[in-house]
Amino acid sequence: MANHKLSDSILVKNYIEGDEQSLSILIERHQSKIYGFIYSKINDKDLCEDIFQDTFIKVIKTLKAKSYNEEGKFLPWVMRIAHNLVIDHFRKSKRMRFQRDTDEYSIFSLLSDTSLNVENQIILEQVELDLTKLIEELPEDQKEVLKMRIYQDLSFKEIAETTGVSINTALGRMRYAIMNLRKVIEKNQIILTNLTII
Repeated sequence: MANHKLSDSILVKNYIEGDEQSLSILIERHQSKIYGFIYSKINDKDLCEDIFQDTFIKVIKTLKAKSYNEEGKFLPWVMRIAHNLVIDHFRKSKRMRFQRDTDEYSIFSLLSDTSLNVENQIILEQVELDLTKLIEELPEDQKEVLKMRIYQDLSFKEIAETTGVSINTALGRMRYAIMNLRKVIEKNQIILTNLTII
């Protein structure tokens, strides 16, 4: 019973050292939050359970391989794994889109219409590919924040915690990333026909 009062970091350490019960406590402790997050994105109970299980399979593999190096930040780490698995699901089902609802991110609001004809679908896929390549040209710190925000859908608070900077710094890097991406698009004279790009 005393184990239930231990911190996440101690439980992780104990599990790595062979105490299987420690992982059970961690799963029980964070299950509702992680499952709730996945369900909010997927909205399919069976699929949600699959992704939840896959999340902890990946957690177990990482811990068993002694590759975990985020002591004290167990939950954000597991949430990022769940984020990535949700994104992988959407990519595999070809429903993944660069979507942001505000003007600041409208550069990624390519098209949300699911009834695209074949020609527009090909154009859309090419534009997404071009944008992915352009993102790689950004400075490392800006690219890191942009990818976390766009691909992993992390909040600026989560980005700040993950990268070890203040929220203002994370926001600033995102702002500069968007500005620089626009400049690169203009420089390369990329024509984004019929797409909502600012």
